Amino acid sequence: MTAFPTGTILGYPRIGRRRELKRAVESHWTGAIDEAELETQAASLRRATRERLAELGLGRDDSAIPETFSYYDQVLDAAITVGALPERFASLRSADGSIPLSAYFTAARGAGENPPLEMTKWFDTNYHYLVPEIAPDTVFSLSSDRYGRLVSEARAEGYTTRPVVVGPVTLLALAKPADGAPEGFRPLDRLDDLLPVYAELLTTLRAAGAEWVQLDEPALVSESLPEDAAALAAAAERAYAVLGAASDRPSILVAAPYAQLSDAAWATLAAAPVEALAVDLTRGAVPSSAAGLEQKTLVGGVIDGRNVWRGDLGAAQARLEELDALGAAAVAVATSTSLQHVPHDVGDEPDLDPRLVSWLAFADQKIGQVAVLARGLREGAEAIADEIAAASAALADRRSAPGVSDGAVRERATALRSADFSRGEYAVRDAAQQEALGLPVLPTTTIGSFPQTGDIRRARARFTRGEIDETAYEGFLREEIARVISLQEELGLDVLVHGEPERNDMVQYFAENLDGFAVTRNGWVQSYGSRATRPSILWGDVSRPAPITVRWATYAQSLTSLPVKGMLTGPVTILAWSFVRDDQPLGETANQVALALRDEISDLESAGIQIIQVDEPALRELLPLHRDAQPAYLDWSVGSFRLATAGAGDATQVHTHLCYSEFAVVIDAIAALDADVTSIEAARSRGEVIGDIRTSGFAHGIGPGVYDIHSPRVPSVAEVGELLDRAVAELPLRQVWVNPDCGLKTRGYDETVASLKNIIEATRATRERVAVSA
Repeated sequence: MTAFPTGTILGYPRIGRRRELKRAVESHWTGAIDEAELETQAASLRRATRERLAELGLGRDDSAIPETFSYYDQVLDAAITVGALPERFASLRSADGSIPLSAYFTAARGAGENPPLEMTKWFDTNYHYLVPEIAPDTVFSLSSDRYGRLVSEARAEGYTTRPVVVGPVTLLALAKPADGAPEGFRPLDRLDDLLPVYAELLTTLRAAGAEWVQLDEPALVSESLPEDAAALAAAAERAYAVLGAASDRPSILVAAPYAQLSDAAWATLAAAPVEALAVDLTRGAVPSSAAGLEQKTLVGGVIDGRNVWRGDLGAAQARLEELDALGAAAVAVATSTSLQHVPHDVGDEPDLDPRLVSWLAFADQKIGQVAVLARGLREGAEAIADEIAAASAALADRRSAPGVSDGAVRERATALRSADFSRGEYAVRDAAQQEALGLPVLPTTTIGSFPQTGDIRRARARFTRGEIDETAYEGFLREEIARVISLQEELGLDVLVHGEPERNDMVQYFAENLDGFAVTRNGWVQSYGSRATRPSILWGDVSRPAPITVRWATYAQSLTSLPVKGMLTGPVTILAWSFVRDDQPLGETANQVALALRDEISDLESAGIQIIQVDEPALRELLPLHRDAQPAYLDWSVGSFRLATAGAGDATQVHTHLCYSEFAVVIDAIAALDADVTSIEAARSRGEVIGDIRTSGFAHGIGPGVYDIHSPRVPSVAEVGELLDRAVAELPLRQVWVNPDCGLKTRGYDETVASLKNIIEATRATRERVAVSA
């Protein structure tokens, strides 16, 4: 077996520098290109990626280049490979039992009456994975050869790459019991049935030319999963005893990114019959010594795969030396996680200030840092002294740069008192809002955005390029807002939105209007499937130089007698979906953002806006994976939301929105936000969250989503009615709102209008039924 490379990465962005994969996949979905052409374009992207990684210093023939391509999601890839396709899609299998690409996309997106797999956040990131559904009788079998084909493809091009597969323990730990599974069934119960298929997969990868395989097991670092650490460690012991004994297999690297391994999991993996272990040393300490390390390569994740700041190479070198002291057979350097969480190349950002650029490292620059540290491992620290000094100089420059610290911002934050974080009693507010708004039972609304059409994107691009002036662009936006207001009135919605045509992204829009932020031109990061965002860079103290949303909200309100919501993004979500400075506690940064939003809410109120929504879809996302760190996070995250909203008057109805957030895990925190109304994703999980809401005694307004906007399906009136029936049966009627799962930005108008019509029709039927019952 070949030695593990001295330097590597755990994964690389797979959507392409210009989102080539997004465009190819979406063209295939619309029928513009067939599957063969899709495969051709995807192969071209993979070829370009391998060439780029080799140019950056990763070896062509030593397994340093990871094979991480996916058409949609790495968890779905693993589930499909082992045959875990839900029974409702069984007819989509090929005659030989394999699962074709068409079935893969159907599981991801749904079709007809069959909803897609549920979607939720990948550990504490903004990446969304598809949740496998496992039943006691799920038949596991090797049902796709795509991993092997990618290895063979790379071999034919002169590369020996390392396929990356979600490990068996993590695959089952992230799965949910399929509908109809008996009470108490755990997907992890099926581990022994799954392992022979993984062993067979390893054999096929070796036959295809793989010398190493990477099995990702981030479940082993998390304390936020249904399975506890002891059960996961025991499962890992069983799994790697079996896989380590597999015949004709590649060498195995087990990677445990995103946090520190539990003591039990570390001891288990150290003793397991695998050849290498990768540990995250940016979010975890160097582990203690353990039996079995003398036969393994320890891979130190000392370059942060989650953020964009230029690393401290001196500190990273010191951590690698600590790792070497544990007595492993060899030490290698890597990124802490896959680089799928950062953009491709900071050199591709001509609009960023050069001084800021000198502080940054996107994926390609991080590979350069890995290469430098790998040379230090081979030749000694003195060989990279100049690079270490340059990194230290950049860090020092960043600390002293103007704008990083703003005295006025810090003085205001220091002066905060407990009263600044609290509104009045909810019962008093509720009565004032009922009188002011006069809404019907089961009030209907949407989450905020309406479809971002090609016309909107073209107008924005023309304005950015200077082809139309500000007057023409704002005239276009006013026409679009007027059209959306009129459409909502025609549909019969009770609380309207202006549709957000002026916003490119719910975080970037605010970043462009707040001091302390920078935005990128090409910094795309995959969020889910074919969707990507450009996270902003929060580099300095945050303040609001002028109102941001007021003129658009007031214009929309002037067009209708119905209430129009003012739409803001909350402080936690602005942080979660940006690359945030790492030189001060997150809570301090969150309060700076909250104070800027507090000023915006005050201005919206003064302009006559009666309902203001402050979205916090990322509240659950940032919850630390280790339980001992969770109370402090929940304290500052809830506090920052309350700081932003506590200045609102009693008659102003404050909404918030959460999506794909495992409501039950943070139900107490959501209640502590003290929003008057909370809307939340519920449609894809068929209203599972409603039981958690009932059990918790949640007392404020609540809108469990009835329309899954991440699927092109149009929910029927009956389907929406079933979700509403469940909500009104289990929750106090006057609490329940009716809304989609999330904003409608990614959908087309035809499906949006059809879906909203069905929602309105189902709501009216439910209102009539409950009125008769009453």
